[in-house]
Amino acid sequence: MKYTVSKLAKIAGISVRTLHFYDEVGILKPIRSSKNGYRYYTDKELNLLQQILFFRELEFSLGQIKEILNSKSYKERDALLEQRKLLEIKKERLDKLIATINRSLDLPREKIDKEPEVLYDSFSKEKYESYKREARERWGQTDAYKQSVERTKNWTKKDYKAVEQKGKEIVLKIVENREKGVTSPEVQEQIEKHFQQIQIFYDCSYQMYSQLGQMYVDDPRFYAHYEKFSPGLAVFMRDSIEYFCEQKREN
Repeated sequence: MKYTVSKLAKIAGISVRTLHFYDEVGILKPIRSSKNGYRYYTDKELNLLQQILFFRELEFSLGQIKEILNSKSYKERDALLEQRKLLEIKKERLDKLIATINRSLDLPREKIDKEPEVLYDSFSKEKYESYKREARERWGQTDAYKQSVERTKNWTKKDYKAVEQKGKEIVLKIVENREKGVTSPEVQEQIEKHFQQIQIFYDCSYQMYSQLGQMYVDDPRFYAHYEKFSPGLAVFMRDSIEYFCEQKREN
């Protein structure tokens, strides 16, 4: 069956502009008639859009969704099962948050003063984020991921700790020299070290490194990681990485 842009938007409960945007970023492309250039969607795109919307509901970025859908290991039924599990975990957490609100409304002030943790015992997203991360890794069996698994399979906790500490030192140096600007030799020296550290895990091209820099802004986990060092650092890292990659491509 064929669906026009407006018809598919109505069925899915989204805007036509959203479909146009998904077309622009290459995540959901309509079919174009060779006769008049008319755009339409088929049942294949109908099912694919459902997957995209489920992933968006589960707070995956468009970059992550595109990676998953293009993965050789991606299977729609498996994805639906994983999505159902994630939604169940999310529902469980939301139910607990509602229970916490109800408890907060009913608790006497003296009880809160004695045990303030009762106001926050449902805020953790650790279980949800952990399962989400594992699911993404199963769907996104990229060459980089496989390389990383292979290269670190014999690592000890000490090995991981050493690399983590080195990475922290690099970021702190970038923060220290941040006022000098994206293009400064001091910042670019640390970006070079940051790039080389990634090579420990997998072969990272300049194009991939540039995409990784963008992910530092798009992915909430990466964004939060850099923001805790210094507000605005995620964007600064992205821009510094992009400048680094541009210079390397020119050379």
